[in-house]
Amino acid sequence: MLAYALRRILATIPVMLFVAFFVFSLLYLAPGDPAAIIAGDQATPAQIAAIRLNLGLDRPFLVRFGGWLWQVMHGNLGTSIFTSLPVSHMIAQRLEPTLSLMVLSTLIAITVAIPLGVLAAWKQGSWIDRLVMVLAVFGFSTPVFVVGYLLAYVFALKLGWLPVQGFHSLRHGFWPYLRTLILPSVALGLIYIALIARITRATMLEVLSQDYVRTARAKGVGNRAILFVHALKNAAVPITTVVGSGVALLIGGAVVTESVFAIPGLGRLTTDAILQRDYPVIQGVVLLFSFVYVVVNLIVDLLYTLFDPRIRY
Repeated sequence: MLAYALRRILATIPVMLFVAFFVFSLLYLAPGDPAAIIAGDQATPAQIAAIRLNLGLDRPFLVRFGGWLWQVMHGNLGTSIFTSLPVSHMIAQRLEPTLSLMVLSTLIAITVAIPLGVLAAWKQGSWIDRLVMVLAVFGFSTPVFVVGYLLAYVFALKLGWLPVQGFHSLRHGFWPYLRTLILPSVALGLIYIALIARITRATMLEVLSQDYVRTARAKGVGNRAILFVHALKNAAVPITTVVGSGVALLIGGAVVTESVFAIPGLGRLTTDAILQRDYPVIQGVVLLFSFVYVVVNLIVDLLYTLFDPRIRY
């Protein structure tokens, strides 16, 4: 197990190098000039050229990439073009809202989706099964911003139960912190719920048709024990896989959700940086998201051994 974990950690190095090169190349080829944005509409070509020279944007691509990568390897993600603040400092300031949003969305999704998927599999062909699948299709096909606006309109504007937008840090109290996260977490978690519920149902149907489940029923084992002790444990590997891969959905959805609910997290930081062509900030945030995704997938692979003793690394 330890040797496998070390190999996977070492394997992340070329993955992160490829991601870094891809992101840097994409931003290099993207239209728009940050020097022109900084200079303003009334700037002369000479002024724009001076800003480009000052920012190092006039250097060749490989020289710029090599210098940036060398700094990243030493823990320096660079400096924002517009705020002149270290990118790592800007990320640290925005980390709590995004991390809180993703963790709460994941908890809501797992808590709701797995019981729904198990119930749909148990009641296969019934109205309960069809209702769960309709809700799953609705959740998977509805954009996050549509769900966010609907939730804000009903529960914030009409009923007044929850705030429309904003974020309160945990330092200001647990309930104010939680109130600002409920609506965005539900909006972001809906597509995650749909994905996990569908996979849970499909996997449970396959497991419930196995011989050992029929044997357990013949011995008089209750439905609850069959579903949650025997069947769900053996269906946990594919469910864990989709939970881990769904982190990519959360990362992409966080950008939209934070914009809808005006949450000052990494999603908003990314959006603002893209609009301003703030290359160092974009590169730093994308590298962070990529690293998180790689680490989550490593954890998922290690969890396989807990759910299935036959799996050994």
